[in-house]
Amino acid sequence: MSNVDTKPDQIVCRPGGLPDPNCDQQGRAPVEIITARDVPLGGPRAMTVRRTLPQRQRSLIGPWCFVDHYGPADVSVTGGMDVAPHPHTGLQTVSWLFDGAIQHIDSGGNAGLVLPGEVNLMTAGAGICHSEVSTEDTTNLHGVQLWLALPETTRHQPEREFEHYAPEVTSFDGGEMLVFLGHLWGASSPVTTHSPLLGAEIRLDPGATINLPVDETFEHGVLVDSGDITVENVELPVGAIGYTGVGLREMRIGNRADTAARLVLLGGVPFGEEIVMWWNFVGRSHEEIAQFREEWQAEGDRFGVVDGYVGNGGPGRNADGMGRLPAPRLPDVTIKARRNPPPRVQGGPEDR
Repeated sequence: MSNVDTKPDQIVCRPGGLPDPNCDQQGRAPVEIITARDVPLGGPRAMTVRRTLPQRQRSLIGPWCFVDHYGPADVSVTGGMDVAPHPHTGLQTVSWLFDGAIQHIDSGGNAGLVLPGEVNLMTAGAGICHSEVSTEDTTNLHGVQLWLALPETTRHQPEREFEHYAPEVTSFDGGEMLVFLGHLWGASSPVTTHSPLLGAEIRLDPGATINLPVDETFEHGVLVDSGDITVENVELPVGAIGYTGVGLREMRIGNRADTAARLVLLGGVPFGEEIVMWWNFVGRSHEEIAQFREEWQAEGDRFGVVDGYVGNGGPGRNADGMGRLPAPRLPDVTIKARRNPPPRVQGGPEDR
């Protein structure tokens, strides 16, 4: 069952004290908490994912416009992930796993396994389609699926690009990290992106606290996968994102648990373009989205064809018997761009 609440609770911890006496924010940056909503991925045997972006509260963090977090889930009974060929425009998909394996095939002629600690980045540009199926030997599936909005300068490119990269572990006092996109604390990724941004998995030892140097021109979001995490001394629930806005040079992250913790740090320069997101398309207007949908339904050349898709329900079929996902019906109203709030914590000092 989906959570259809369109206004999830927001908790803001402000400098100078809050009703929560345990939140000591003296000298620290404010933090906006973005909670997740449950979304079924698929049909009757759907795997539930936790979605934090997009939503009314905030649509983007830098160019990051979509964040799904799933597992750990025993998929030996449910059949796991089986997403039949479906289209994308105007974005890059970023697949990052903690456990399990997913077979990726796209219409650019690319096929490969998404494995833990190895990023797969697919650039849609003007149009692409792909399928995603967890492998038969995967029993536990756990990771994140992310999208990056492409800027106007590159969103129409015809090339269907695909990159794979396995970053080395970078150790620090209190833990380690894997920088899969951008640059952080001396570690860099060679993967091609089209906006200044950051993506990293951070693992913290039990009881560890770090003061992480970050780019003050970036807005940042910390997605909690496990542990008892605080950001700028603000407690974050598992599955939520702690958002800090721009202007922060050093981010304090702590793990109060007696077990190791894991989080995903996302950041980037605020995206200066309004985007229209609907289904799997990112565009700039209702008319553009309607055109994308029409071309997908007509099996036009914009998206190409996925060769070799084999779903969990049999050759070329997923559990619902579909070899290709049909687009939903367009809404009866004009789809409008969702304006992102300013790149600062809502309810922070500037708003009072």
